[in-house]
Amino acid sequence: MTGDSSGDPARSGDPSDAPSEALVRRLGTTDAVMIGLGSMIGAGVFAAFGPAAKAAGTGLLIGLVLAAMIAYCNAVASAQLAAVYPTSGGTYVYGRERLGDWWGFTAGWGFVIGKTASCAAMALTFSSYAVPGPWWAQRLAAVVAVVGLAALNYRGITKTALLTRVLVVTSLTALTVAVVGVAVGGHATLDHLGDWSALGAGGAYGILQAAGLLFFAFAGYARIATLGEEVRAPQRTIPRAILIALFLTVAVYLTVGVAALLAAGPEGLARASAPLVAAVAAAGADGVAPVVRIGAALAALGALLALLAGIGRTGLAMARHRDLPGWLAAVHPRYRVPHHAEIALAVLVSALVLITDLRGVIGFSSFGVLIYYAIANAAAFTQPARDRRWPRWLNLLGIVGCLALVITLPWPSVIAGVAVFAFGLAGRGLLLRRRARS
Repeated sequence: MTGDSSGDPARSGDPSDAPSEALVRRLGTTDAVMIGLGSMIGAGVFAAFGPAAKAAGTGLLIGLVLAAMIAYCNAVASAQLAAVYPTSGGTYVYGRERLGDWWGFTAGWGFVIGKTASCAAMALTFSSYAVPGPWWAQRLAAVVAVVGLAALNYRGITKTALLTRVLVVTSLTALTVAVVGVAVGGHATLDHLGDWSALGAGGAYGILQAAGLLFFAFAGYARIATLGEEVRAPQRTIPRAILIALFLTVAVYLTVGVAALLAAGPEGLARASAPLVAAVAAAGADGVAPVVRIGAALAALGALLALLAGIGRTGLAMARHRDLPGWLAAVHPRYRVPHHAEIALAVLVSALVLITDLRGVIGFSSFGVLIYYAIANAAAFTQPARDRRWPRWLNLLGIVGCLALVITLPWPSVIAGVAVFAFGLAGRGLLLRRRARS
């Protein structure tokens, strides 16, 4: 497989030229950047700062920088691989091509389970901000959000990109209002940053754990790579869009994180179920709290929308290689989307939001996604010089960084992650053995 798309109707922009099982290239750089921003902005800003503050105190800012550095390593690995393998599936495809089928399956399994948990987290984030009523009303609202956005994805990827753009702009506006509110509220102070001499409340271990939890917020940039069959000029568009989306998100997170700490301090953030609402209230800017709640709800919807699109396409790629049931490989004859995969995903996420809580799924999601990116870095490390755009040492740094964050996650997340990976690998082994006998 090469990056050359000339003469291949499966890679053209005309839907009438595409074969029945191919997706259609409709997205440009701006659309792809917006999908990446929609995947990232929301999770970290509105959900992960609280757990990170509990783990590391003020040291969460160091954890944020570490998470961003590892995310950069992963971004360049994903971009380098996507330029050569511009097809749906992301690291599932890269692992198969560069390392072997088992590595590809492990990456794909990690992505599917990790990002399915992320979908549940984003649905619960939306409902906790948008529905102040009882828990059952929040869970029902989360299910309605999942079903509604899955229906939108079912209608086609251009509609997904359009709504994601609207949600990202709205969310960034709300975050700007929150930061300005903290700045003018009059109660923010450097004293809230506390003592840096101990590197935060949990020491170096706490900082690494905070980085792993905050990585949950950065994992969306490579969602662009999973849309490899639907972007125009993928060799140029995918690398550019991944890096633009990542750098914009890092700037937003640092700005919001510093503002929240100055306003509420690490203890205030750690206690809050809605950290940014607590920050603007502590800063004396209660009047902007409704704007923050609306922004949080919209940001969660934007992230959920892009997550559903990315997971459905990874499921499509895995089903094409018979690593998932073959009926998931179906592409809708009119809307050109993997409709069976998206329906199955909506059902599974709807079930998860009824039985899980927000803090638990963040750690589990980070476990699966960090394994996914460790394999992406390993695959990029094997690429020959003619396909390389960045030095190999970045790939090694990415592998070490991902594994370090995995082992420092909260232990319940580590245990659950190991168990689910073992289940997936054992299940594949049994299926291969059965096929060999038949």
